[in-house]
Amino acid sequence: MPDIPGLVAEHLAAAGASPRGRSALKLIHDGPLRQSIISLAAGQKLEEHNTPRAATLQVLHGLVRVTSPGGDVVLAAGALEPLPHERHGLAAIEDSVVLLTAVTAGE
Repeated sequence: MPDIPGLVAEHLAAAGASPRGRSALKLIHDGPLRQSIISLAAGQKLEEHNTPRAATLQVLHGLVRVTSPGGDVVLAAGALEPLPHERHGLAAIEDSVVLLTAVTAGE
């Protein structure tokens, strides 16, 4: 099993050192299930994109804003939130690391 606290520290450092202010790692790719660690330096964002069939975002470190036409949601470390079933984006209010869990295919 992955060492989540170790990955959080590693990807916070990698995002801070990256010119784009981000770092990501796919942890699990099992059939339609995907889990990825995504780290964004404060002020960085992932532009609006389509949502997978089903997805959740768990904030492992920091503070983020999920943006969508239906309204923004601010999430702090420890929060677990289903992602909206519409285009959405992600912005780091503080240096942040999230765990994205997505189902990409299925019934």
